[in-house]
Amino acid sequence: MSVNTAVSADPTQLAHASLHERITAAGTLIALGIVYGDIGTSPLYTVRGVFVARPVTEEVVLGTVSAIIWTLTLLTTVKYVLIAMRADNHGEGGILSLFALLRRLKIKWLYLPAIVGGAALLADGIITPPISVASAIEGLRMLRPDLETVPIVLLILVGLFAFQQFGTAIIGKLFGPVMMVFFSMLAVLGFVHLRQDWSILRAFNPYYALHMITALPGAFWLLGSIFLCSTGAEALYADMGHVGRRNVYVSWTFVKICLVLNYLGQGAWLLRHQGAPLGERNLFFEMIPAWGLLPAIGLCTLATIIASQALISGSFTLVIEALRLNFWPKVKVTYPTDLRGQAYVPSLNWILCAGCVGVVLHFQESSRMEAAFGLAVTVTMLMTTVLLAYYLRLRRVSVGWILLLLAVYFTIEGSFLVANLRKFPQGGYISVLLGLALLLVMVSWIQGRRLRADLQKYTPLAEWLPLLSKLSRDESVPKFATHLVYLTNSPDAKLIENGIIHSIFRKSPKRADIYYLLHVTTTDEPYTKTYHATTVLPDDLVRIDFRLGFRVDHAINYMFRQVVTDLVKGHEIDISSRYNSLRDQDIVGDFQFVILNRTLPYAQSLSSWQRLVARLSGALRWLGSSQQESFGLDNSSLTIENIPLLTPERPELQLTRD
Repeated sequence: MSVNTAVSADPTQLAHASLHERITAAGTLIALGIVYGDIGTSPLYTVRGVFVARPVTEEVVLGTVSAIIWTLTLLTTVKYVLIAMRADNHGEGGILSLFALLRRLKIKWLYLPAIVGGAALLADGIITPPISVASAIEGLRMLRPDLETVPIVLLILVGLFAFQQFGTAIIGKLFGPVMMVFFSMLAVLGFVHLRQDWSILRAFNPYYALHMITALPGAFWLLGSIFLCSTGAEALYADMGHVGRRNVYVSWTFVKICLVLNYLGQGAWLLRHQGAPLGERNLFFEMIPAWGLLPAIGLCTLATIIASQALISGSFTLVIEALRLNFWPKVKVTYPTDLRGQAYVPSLNWILCAGCVGVVLHFQESSRMEAAFGLAVTVTMLMTTVLLAYYLRLRRVSVGWILLLLAVYFTIEGSFLVANLRKFPQGGYISVLLGLALLLVMVSWIQGRRLRADLQKYTPLAEWLPLLSKLSRDESVPKFATHLVYLTNSPDAKLIENGIIHSIFRKSPKRADIYYLLHVTTTDEPYTKTYHATTVLPDDLVRIDFRLGFRVDHAINYMFRQVVTDLVKGHEIDISSRYNSLRDQDIVGDFQFVILNRTLPYAQSLSSWQRLVARLSGALRWLGSSQQESFGLDNSSLTIENIPLLTPERPELQLTRD
């Protein structure tokens, strides 16, 4: 007998789905606060970076503003808003959600661009908060030139990370209105300066960007700074799931108008101040009149904190998706508020915090941080382009259109990557090292799981069913538990791990009235919550297969109780105590979970590569959370056993009796 049903009704899932079908004022306002923090604060440092050491000339000003406008158009609007956001996985976006959508293609190497892009995006999340907050706080030097800004920046960043454990439900409600005011300020400030020199409107002609890049000596390398205008595009795609695609469409129209107006205003200001390089002068704050400087600095600081918060939350989301796809070690995840999608990953939070503090202490100034900024996210964009090409193939789009996409965006993003590589000696190596370290974590974990899967041995379950039935009724064996639950890795209900057989029959036989085998499958859909229960042996053995989306919390203890309740209602199992003195009192029998810690005591029989992978993945298992924490199991009903994963034949050690 078997039953296949949902674990529970989820009205919030229906609300989440409908969010992607509706355009609302509230949804648009929330999108302003969640989605655009990174890309919205880029006017604080993008144009300034071009002219820090380069003289201000008309050709470079027009070329820079033109390149920014067309980068925002081709990269952000066309690639991400119009193309990538259609490649959603049940409303969820981001490079790992895109990969989950493509797993049905069964292309083995396709996980590589996914994890490379994911690692690079996490590295970008370490550099963005320092440069954003520092750019805003350094505006105070317009009022006090001798002000030491590093302690202020560190205080804001550490406070922001320390606050994560409490959730952002309360302050999150302020994000949208604050960013609305911030973008309005960008637009007004830009328009005021635009009115003073309308000739900057020539920058809408892409000729000026192409002319600057191809004709002016050394101008190609300016793309490394110009690219910073679009660093938030990947985060925009990843955060789509929080607000819905249609709300992003509407809000992006408003945001892009505000950004373009501000960049045009910066260009107009530069045209009136041609000559020497800007040096340490902050272009953005130079445009603001003295009476409005302090309020503008305060507003920019709030906006950069919001941008940092968005990236931190996005990093949590990315790692949770990596967890569900088995790309990241099992780490503790908590949910500090009832807000959907609001999660907190303590280990990642403090890794990001340490990274941000290190970046601030190393570079000191936001202008120096620009050298480390942008290189990582260009890699993510290239990897997303690769996956998008396969998505179009999945949708049966013409090969010609796919080749056109690859040609256009490999050219654009490849140019930005080459230009950013020039920053490598000045600080770009920081983002590369961060990305490689994060990539090493992912690769080690993936390869470690594959190694353990290859070494895992299975046996036909049917061969052990008669003995299991006898053991369940053998009163000469002390009863271990009324209900005994094992987590199995076997996707095939006809097979069972040798480790479980070893635990039940060989390692201190464990008698129980009913045995349960639980198997968890993570689906490519984000919010799936279903199960399938099969009675393998009436009154003796039940197998339960959970199918959970990659964004669903794997609270197996809680879900298992729901399933047992359903089975009791269907008269499929009896959970009453089997002890005669307690059965008449309707007392429920005890449940005991057994987790098998699979060890490698015979690692010397592995190859050098396998031993390295085993050591690295073992270290990551030690740093991560236990299976007990990962599956939300209760301490009071849990037994952990060490089981050898590998017991090879050792003929060279065969002994001879004297």
